[in-house]
Amino acid sequence: MLKMFEPLLDCMGGGQIDLAPRRFGLVAACDGGLLEVTGLPMPVGGLCRVAHGHGELSAEVIGFRNGRTLMMLLGDTVMLRPGARVRPEGRPGLLPVGEAFLGRAVDGEGKPIDGLGPLHHRAEWPAGGVRAGALERSPVRETFDTGVRALNALTTFGIGQRIGVMAGSGVGKSVLIDMIAHGAEAEVVVVGLIGERAREVSDFVERHMAGHKRARTCVVAVPADHAPNLRLRGAMMATSLAEYFRAQGKRVLLIMDSLTRVAHAAREIGLLLGEPGAARGYPPSALATITKLVERAGNAASTGGSITGIYTVLADGDNQDDPVVDTARSILDGHIVLSRDLAQRGQYPAIDIAASLSRVMNDITLPEHQQLARTFRALVASYEANRDLVLMGAYRAGADPQLDRAIMMHEALTGFLCQTAGSVISLDDSVMALIALLTREG
Repeated sequence: MLKMFEPLLDCMGGGQIDLAPRRFGLVAACDGGLLEVTGLPMPVGGLCRVAHGHGELSAEVIGFRNGRTLMMLLGDTVMLRPGARVRPEGRPGLLPVGEAFLGRAVDGEGKPIDGLGPLHHRAEWPAGGVRAGALERSPVRETFDTGVRALNALTTFGIGQRIGVMAGSGVGKSVLIDMIAHGAEAEVVVVGLIGERAREVSDFVERHMAGHKRARTCVVAVPADHAPNLRLRGAMMATSLAEYFRAQGKRVLLIMDSLTRVAHAAREIGLLLGEPGAARGYPPSALATITKLVERAGNAASTGGSITGIYTVLADGDNQDDPVVDTARSILDGHIVLSRDLAQRGQYPAIDIAASLSRVMNDITLPEHQQLARTFRALVASYEANRDLVLMGAYRAGADPQLDRAIMMHEALTGFLCQTAGSVISLDDSVMALIALLTREG
């Protein structure tokens, strides 16, 4: 019986008793979730509890102005009243991390949502990460097996790489991420489901938090109906967990779905604070949030650990020049573009291989593999560029030898790119299949 309370007793024994006087402030104004509090100077990032008629609400400090502290509720403003008492909570700028989060699903505050009881942590990590020198990020030198044939063979990933999966809504970003999470090998898998549908959260937990994979997986989920600062806090929570495990020398796979929802949350906060919208309504701070978040992933030279980051990026209106897409593409080490046209033809995953790129592939693969991947890309690009002419019968065979080969191999090339959601194809098998395909048809 006493063993049930050992984690709680250990947590209490390691803590320090705070004997300082308790401070509190009062709510002076509330405007769309933005609170102005008097009498309580708090640093940005600090958490507070706001009392109301039936309990307490959580709020986070996002700024200060004219002697008042600006806070944003982590929930709804229902039942909030003028003069409500506000008191600080926890340690500002720090997020809970630790081994206790493995096998658990939590929200943006680190509180469990899986119904498996309370979670006791002993460690904390800075919400903004631990800033390191540029040379602390060691180069990408080893391949990363995704379990997806098209990605393994044609846009080979590396351990410590940051990759974006870019597409419009409903094209299959989440399905592809699900395939990678199922087939990839990593010591720890941290999944941040930020701003997505609550149904996707429960489906993902049911599929991936079972069996032997549960012990190495932790999920941070903040659905779309939650407050923007809680969504942003969830993204930082997932990244902080990945950094904590990397500091222990482990190889971590960080999956963030989606980076665009993080930018949307940062945009809401920036506009609420009066920051002008610059690039299509996005304040500079919103786009800077993406850069800060992505740059925290990578290899650590001091510990030997790594964070391989895979981020989904929603292209609003299928616009690949959207500010979030453009910013992510410029800072990431590679991007996978999903095409709605290919999805409508029944090709899944709908990877536009000609538009996709891995910037580290040439550093981690053999020259023969690189040449075959370039040949495959050229054939696919040649067929797609002349597809209308071929379908209308306007192309005369023999005019372009490369296009002739692409037409002959079209079904085989498309079949190579297709893969069912439940299957896993290793990196070696993917490369061997590529060699067999192009040498057989060459």
